[in-house]
Amino acid sequence: MYQPPHFRIADEADSLALIRARPLGLLITHGPTGVVANPIPFLVTDDPHRRLIAHLAKANPQLREIGEGADALVVFQGDDAYVTPNWYATKRETHKVVPTWNYMIVQVRGRARLRPEPEWLRAQIEALTAHQEAPRAQAWAVSDAPADFIAGQMKGIVGVEIEIASIEGKAKMSQNRNEADRAGVREGLAGEADPRARTTAKHIP
Repeated sequence: MYQPPHFRIADEADSLALIRARPLGLLITHGPTGVVANPIPFLVTDDPHRRLIAHLAKANPQLREIGEGADALVVFQGDDAYVTPNWYATKRETHKVVPTWNYMIVQVRGRARLRPEPEWLRAQIEALTAHQEAPRAQAWAVSDAPADFIAGQMKGIVGVEIEIASIEGKAKMSQNRNEADRAGVREGLAGEADPRARTTAKHIP
């Protein structure tokens, strides 16, 4: 990933926080059929050997690309928004400005392998469900569904585990602009109708 120093997320904990907040990652692998990409919800474990864990449908051809092991890239997208030059103070002074896009992104690289064991798979779907249901007043649990129904559903999926080799985080949030321009971007984004833009405004330094 192109990584100018002023856009780098230096603290790995911040990158992990983005993954936990936006767990739908784009799983990218390369095999005999070429490059394959699928959006998959992931969990990142807290154990010393951090891993990304997920599951895929058995009908998903990407499982064949992973096989007994494959290099994988997983991309997690945070907040993002278009930035118009009209928000820059510099535009009023010199007109030497162009549009850009502010965004947050984390890329994880590692070795992927399949985890077909029923016990592992059950633990993964329970943990993923608990993570997503935690904020709800009436949280749904896997055990709320009939046991035979869940067993039947599990027959159609396979676990995937990625041992994390590297994590790169990038937050391009107008750090390369002067304070007056950044203030204009904050105000402009905060006034947009798109809620993603309003959220992005909060990340402008």
